Amino acid sequence: MTATGIVLVVIAVAVIAVLAWYLVRERRSKHLRTRFGPEYEYAMREFGNRPKAEEALASREKRIENIRVRTLSHEDQARFADDWRRVQSHFVDDPPASIDEADRLVCDVMRARGYPMSEFEHRAEDLSVDHPHVVRNYRAAHAIAQRHEKGEAGTEDLRQALVYYRDLFDELLEARPAGHKEHRK
Repeated sequence: MTATGIVLVVIAVAVIAVLAWYLVRERRSKHLRTRFGPEYEYAMREFGNRPKAEEALASREKRIENIRVRTLSHEDQARFADDWRRVQSHFVDDPPASIDEADRLVCDVMRARGYPMSEFEHRAEDLSVDHPHVVRNYRAAHAIAQRHEKGEAGTEDLRQALVYYRDLFDELLEARPAGHKEHRK
């Protein structure tokens, strides 16, 4: 083979390698955009570039694969639903307390489903893997609760926070984890 032939083969192999890398990267991006929905855009804003955002999302996905997230028994679903009705009924008399109760109840449901309970942003990241369309509501409810602690949120804000907690609560109560096989004890 001539020197020109060798150079052409090396160039062809390099082009094929770059094309393969690009296609794998695009396939991964498509998977992450589909899996995480609005959370993909949130990560893009948070990290400022696609490789860092996608690495963070892939890391979340991998972390959750190793956690035994499970569905709730019918008894647990009924008990938590009753608890939610009490939280909601307390809103009229004491909106701030009902928001605290709603947050605790969401955490109780997460714990019962098997999610690790750590600081807020890690909980939100874990939820984003299986519930990407409502995790933004969880973040918004949490932000309103924090604003209220500073005296910067009124009753209407707290009402909206309760609605946001309800969206997540409903999904946690009834949903099976996306992309997971059901785990039973």
